[in-house]
Amino acid sequence: MDIVLLERVEKLGSIGDVVTVKDGFARNFLLPQGKALRANAGNIARFEREREAIEARNAEKRTDAQSAGKSLDGERYILIRQAGESGHLYGSVSAKDIADAVGEGIVRAQVVLNSPIKSVGIHDVRISLHPEVFITVGINVARTPDEAERQNKGENVIDAARDEDRAADKDVAEEQAAAMFEPDAEIELESTAQSEDGAKAEDSADEVKDAKKD
Repeated sequence: MDIVLLERVEKLGSIGDVVTVKDGFARNFLLPQGKALRANAGNIARFEREREAIEARNAEKRTDAQSAGKSLDGERYILIRQAGESGHLYGSVSAKDIADAVGEGIVRAQVVLNSPIKSVGIHDVRISLHPEVFITVGINVARTPDEAERQNKGENVIDAARDEDRAADKDVAEEQAAAMFEPDAEIELESTAQSEDGAKAEDSADEVKDAKKD
Protein backbone atom coordinates (compact mmCIF):
# COMPACT_ATOMS: atom_id res chain seq x y z
CA MET A 1 0.00 0.00 0.00
CA ASP A 2 1.22 3.50 -0.85
CA ILE A 3 0.95 6.03 1.97
CA VAL A 4 1.96 9.62 2.69
CA LEU A 5 3.62 10.11 6.07
CA LEU A 6 2.27 12.70 8.49
CA GLU A 7 5.29 12.36 10.79
CA ARG A 8 8.73 10.81 10.71
CA VAL A 9 8.72 7.02 11.02
CA GLU A 10 12.09 5.45 11.79
CA LYS A 11 13.56 3.45 8.91
CA LEU A 12 10.64 4.50 6.71
CA GLY A 13 10.68 8.22 5.98
CA SER A 14 9.90 11.79 7.05
CA ILE A 15 6.85 14.05 6.89
CA GLY A 16 5.42 14.25 3.38
CA ASP A 17 7.25 11.20 2.02
CA VAL A 18 5.18 8.81 -0.07
CA VAL A 19 6.29 5.25 0.65
CA THR A 20 5.11 1.72 0.02
CA VAL A 21 4.46 -0.53 3.02
CA LYS A 22 2.75 -3.82 3.70
CA ASP A 23 -1.03 -3.56 3.91
CA GLY A 24 -1.15 -4.98 7.44
CA PHE A 25 1.43 -2.49 8.74
CA ALA A 26 -0.57 0.38 7.27
CA ARG A 27 -4.00 -0.78 8.44
CA ASN A 28 -2.98 -1.96 11.90
CA PHE A 29 -0.44 0.70 12.85
CA LEU A 30 0.22 3.70 10.63
CA LEU A 31 -3.31 4.69 9.60
CA PRO A 32 -5.15 4.17 12.93
CA GLN A 33 -2.43 6.06 14.85
CA GLY A 34 -2.59 9.03 12.52
CA LYS A 35 0.96 8.61 11.31
CA ALA A 36 0.00 8.41 7.64
CA LEU A 37 -2.75 8.70 5.01
CA ARG A 38 -3.43 6.55 2.00
CA ALA A 39 -1.49 8.07 -0.87
CA ASN A 40 -4.41 8.82 -3.17
CA ALA A 41 -4.93 12.06 -5.09
CA GLY A 42 -7.36 13.50 -2.53
CA ASN A 43 -5.17 12.80 0.52
CA ILE A 44 -2.03 14.08 -1.14
CA ALA A 45 -3.80 17.31 -2.06
CA ARG A 46 -5.13 17.59 1.49
CA PHE A 47 -1.64 17.06 2.91
CA GLU A 48 -0.17 19.79 0.73
CA ARG A 49 -2.86 22.21 1.91
CA GLU A 50 -2.19 21.37 5.56
CA ARG A 51 1.58 20.78 5.34
CA GLU A 52 2.54 23.98 7.14
CA ALA A 53 0.18 23.29 10.07
CA ILE A 54 1.25 19.65 10.25
CA GLU A 55 4.94 20.58 10.36
CA ALA A 56 4.27 23.26 13.00
CA ARG A 57 2.42 20.77 15.24
CA ASN A 58 5.23 18.27 14.80
CA ALA A 59 7.87 20.86 15.74
CA GLU A 60 5.91 21.76 18.90
CA LYS A 61 5.60 18.14 19.93
CA ARG A 62 9.30 17.60 19.25
CA THR A 63 10.23 20.51 21.51
CA ASP A 64 7.98 19.22 24.30
CA ALA A 65 9.52 15.75 23.98
CA GLN A 66 13.04 17.14 24.13
CA SER A 67 12.19 19.03 27.32
CA ALA A 68 10.63 15.96 28.92
CA GLY A 69 13.57 13.80 27.90
CA LYS A 70 16.13 15.90 29.73
CA SER A 71 15.01 14.58 33.11
CA LEU A 72 14.77 10.95 31.96
CA ASP A 73 17.73 10.47 29.65
CA GLY A 74 20.44 8.38 31.34
CA GLU A 75 18.35 7.48 34.39
CA ARG A 76 18.47 3.97 35.85
CA TYR A 77 15.58 1.91 37.12
CA ILE A 78 15.83 -1.20 39.31
CA LEU A 79 13.78 -4.31 38.62
CA ILE A 80 14.11 -7.22 41.08
CA ARG A 81 13.67 -10.63 39.47
CA GLN A 82 14.39 -14.25 40.36
CA ALA A 83 17.34 -15.78 38.52
CA GLY A 84 19.64 -18.79 38.63
CA GLU A 85 23.32 -18.86 39.57
CA SER A 86 24.27 -18.11 35.96
CA GLY A 87 22.18 -14.92 36.04
CA HIS A 88 19.52 -16.22 33.64
CA LEU A 89 16.07 -14.99 34.67
CA TYR A 90 13.33 -17.49 35.46
CA GLY A 91 10.98 -15.11 33.66
CA SER A 92 11.80 -12.04 31.56
CA VAL A 93 11.52 -8.25 31.57
CA SER A 94 9.12 -6.96 28.92
CA ALA A 95 8.54 -3.57 27.33
CA LYS A 96 5.52 -3.12 29.62
CA ASP A 97 7.66 -3.81 32.70
CA ILE A 98 10.09 -1.13 31.58
CA ALA A 99 7.33 1.39 30.83
CA ASP A 100 5.83 0.77 34.28
CA ALA A 101 9.23 1.23 35.94
CA VAL A 102 9.96 4.51 34.16
CA GLY A 103 6.46 5.94 34.61
CA GLU A 104 6.14 9.59 33.55
CA GLY A 105 3.39 8.65 31.11
CA ILE A 106 5.61 6.27 29.14
CA VAL A 107 3.66 3.45 27.48
CA ARG A 108 4.77 0.07 26.17
CA ALA A 109 4.68 1.16 22.52
CA GLN A 110 7.35 3.80 23.24
CA VAL A 111 9.85 1.25 24.55
CA VAL A 112 12.20 0.08 21.79
CA LEU A 113 12.95 -3.51 22.78
CA ASN A 114 13.76 -6.08 20.12
CA SER A 115 13.40 -8.96 22.56
CA PRO A 116 12.61 -9.33 26.29
CA ILE A 117 15.48 -9.02 28.77
CA LYS A 118 16.38 -12.45 30.16
CA SER A 119 19.48 -11.90 32.29
CA VAL A 120 20.57 -9.89 35.31
CA GLY A 121 22.73 -6.85 34.71
CA ILE A 122 22.31 -3.27 33.50
CA HIS A 123 20.67 -3.05 30.09
CA ASP A 124 20.48 0.13 28.01
CA VAL A 125 17.00 0.58 26.52
CA ARG A 126 15.84 3.23 24.03
CA ILE A 127 12.55 5.02 24.54
CA SER A 128 10.81 7.02 21.83
CA LEU A 129 9.33 10.25 23.20
CA HIS A 130 8.63 11.52 19.69
CA PRO A 131 9.39 10.18 16.19
CA GLU A 132 12.50 12.37 16.22
CA VAL A 133 13.37 12.24 19.92
CA PHE A 134 14.85 9.18 21.63
CA ILE A 135 16.33 8.78 25.09
CA THR A 136 18.23 5.91 26.68
CA VAL A 137 17.57 4.58 30.18
CA GLY A 138 19.38 1.90 32.14
CA ILE A 139 17.36 -1.06 33.40
CA ASN A 140 19.15 -2.59 36.39
CA VAL A 141 17.86 -6.17 36.65
CA ALA A 142 19.02 -7.86 39.86
CA ARG A 143 18.08 -10.65 42.25
CA THR A 144 18.21 -8.47 45.36
CA PRO A 145 18.38 -4.76 46.18
CA ASP A 146 21.94 -5.33 47.45
CA GLU A 147 23.00 -6.83 44.11
CA ALA A 148 21.31 -3.96 42.29
CA GLU A 149 23.34 -1.47 44.31
CA ARG A 150 26.55 -3.36 43.59
CA GLN A 151 25.74 -3.40 39.88
CA ASN A 152 25.18 0.35 39.99
CA LYS A 153 28.75 0.63 41.26
CA GLY A 154 30.02 -1.37 38.28
CA GLU A 155 30.36 -4.81 39.87
CA ASN A 156 29.53 -7.96 37.93
CA VAL A 157 27.63 -9.81 40.66
CA ILE A 158 27.51 -13.11 38.76
CA ASP A 159 31.29 -13.23 38.31
CA ALA A 160 31.74 -12.13 41.92
CA ALA A 161 29.48 -14.95 43.15
CA ARG A 162 31.45 -17.46 41.10
CA ASP A 163 34.73 -16.17 42.54
CA GLU A 164 33.30 -16.47 46.06
CA ASP A 165 32.22 -20.05 45.38
CA ARG A 166 35.67 -20.93 44.04
CA ALA A 167 37.31 -19.35 47.10
CA ALA A 168 34.98 -21.25 49.43
CA ASP A 169 35.74 -24.53 47.66
CA LYS A 170 39.47 -23.81 47.93
CA ASP A 171 39.16 -23.09 51.67
CA VAL A 172 37.32 -26.37 52.24
CA ALA A 173 39.96 -28.31 50.30
CA GLU A 174 42.75 -26.67 52.31
CA GLU A 175 40.98 -27.45 55.59
CA GLN A 176 40.56 -31.07 54.59
CA ALA A 177 44.21 -31.31 53.61
CA ALA A 178 45.30 -29.67 56.87
CA ALA A 179 43.15 -32.09 58.88
CA MET A 180 45.17 -35.01 57.52
CA PHE A 181 48.31 -33.58 59.10
CA GLU A 182 47.02 -32.27 62.43
CA PRO A 183 49.43 -32.50 65.43
CA ASP A 184 47.21 -35.06 67.19
CA ALA A 185 47.40 -37.28 64.18
CA GLU A 186 51.19 -36.94 64.11
CA ILE A 187 51.42 -37.70 67.84
CA GLU A 188 49.25 -40.75 67.40
CA LEU A 189 51.44 -41.98 64.57
CA GLU A 190 54.56 -41.31 66.66
CA SER A 191 53.11 -43.16 69.68
CA THR A 192 52.23 -46.10 67.51
CA ALA A 193 55.73 -46.20 66.12
CA GLN A 194 57.23 -46.06 69.64
CA SER A 195 55.00 -48.88 70.82
CA GLU A 196 56.09 -51.00 67.90
CA ASP A 197 59.75 -50.23 68.63
CA GLY A 198 59.25 -51.14 72.32
CA ALA A 199 57.63 -54.42 71.41
CA LYS A 200 60.50 -55.25 69.10
CA ALA A 201 62.99 -54.45 71.87
CA GLU A 202 61.17 -56.74 74.33
CA ASP A 203 61.13 -59.52 71.80
CA SER A 204 64.88 -59.11 71.28
CA ALA A 205 65.53 -59.22 75.05
CA ASP A 206 63.51 -62.40 75.40
CA GLU A 207 65.44 -63.99 72.60
CA VAL A 208 68.74 -63.14 74.36
CA LYS A 209 67.51 -64.65 77.64
CA ASP A 210 66.45 -67.79 75.90
CA ALA A 211 69.79 -68.07 74.20
CA LYS A 212 71.64 -67.80 77.57
CA LYS A 213 69.49 -70.51 79.09
CA ASP A 214 70.41 -72.83 76.25
